[in-house]
Amino acid sequence: MLVHICCAVDSHFFLQKLASEYPDEKLTGFFYDPNIHPYSEYQLRLLDVKRSCKMLGFDLIEGEYDYEGWIDAVRGLEKEPEKGARCDFCFDNRLETTAKKAAELGEKTFTTTLLTSPKKSLEQLHEAGIMMERKHGVHFKTPDFRKGGGTQEQFAMAREEQLYHQDYCGCIYALTMQREDQNRLADELFSPISKQVQPESIEDRIALYTKRIALEEQGIKYKITREKFLNYRLLRGFVSQNKEIVPSYFLPYSMIKRKFIKTRIEEKVEDIYFTRHENIRFISLATFNKLLEKNYQNIQDIIDNPPSFDEEMMARNKIIQNFYALSPIIVLKDIDQSAKYQVSCDAKVYEDTREHLVNLR
Repeated sequence: MLVHICCAVDSHFFLQKLASEYPDEKLTGFFYDPNIHPYSEYQLRLLDVKRSCKMLGFDLIEGEYDYEGWIDAVRGLEKEPEKGARCDFCFDNRLETTAKKAAELGEKTFTTTLLTSPKKSLEQLHEAGIMMERKHGVHFKTPDFRKGGGTQEQFAMAREEQLYHQDYCGCIYALTMQREDQNRLADELFSPISKQVQPESIEDRIALYTKRIALEEQGIKYKITREKFLNYRLLRGFVSQNKEIVPSYFLPYSMIKRKFIKTRIEEKVEDIYFTRHENIRFISLATFNKLLEKNYQNIQDIIDNPPSFDEEMMARNKIIQNFYALSPIIVLKDIDQSAKYQVSCDAKVYEDTREHLVNLR
């Protein structure tokens, strides 16, 4: 039996139930999810599915990440709600590819772990699967493992195995609508130009779950914990002088109220330049290098090869020495104390939750 897999939280439970109900079947996983966006989220979910299948002893096949093809398939349905017409097309797309793959492999049956997701319509999935069964001649199995407390058992198992539990279906449209309803920033959809790994970004999670696998391979016990914190994302920031953009680099948690101000340097204390407005602090590239023991040649060099987020926070704390401060700290190559500067800074600070890996050895 070929089993379409959407995520480890669903598949880890579903595959074990399938193996129990169909003991004579050889189960093979098929990860085909071109709906998942962004690609880094796809990689994270695939990473966790690979771990799950390895733990359970099932083979896994990765399908093509045909995101553009999926976008074309659901064009015009961007505003559809969860379980609406877009989901119909999405199920058709993934189940048809699964049915084709099953026929190609000589399998007589196929199914999908989507059947165990409490956010999916069993009726929609059944109709899509039966349609693909008739079209491709491969029988579609529709076991219902949700009933009888199955969903609770599934989530308990996911917590026990410390699986990655995503909080949105996968597609860009469901994500944006969900974040709008939650009044939350959809920070999954952007990353800094510098490619710096930021707290609780998808890249941050990939690093954590990759390290988790390494610890397991070494036989080291661990625990994944969660904690609330104030996250930060810089959406846009630049400095200009005489209407000309000046190369600049904003340190984390830099915020101004009006998003754009004109200001002058009021005083210099040691190597820090203070402005008249918004408590902005300028530091030179030389000072930045000294704080971090780096040797950046210019601002673009920082952008191309950024320090870690923790290193930048260390520099910030040395400058302000106030953990709660949101005053902007901006790095310029050279600073003209007599010049007028224009500063634009559009940033968000918001409550978030971050996972941590605790080594129990």
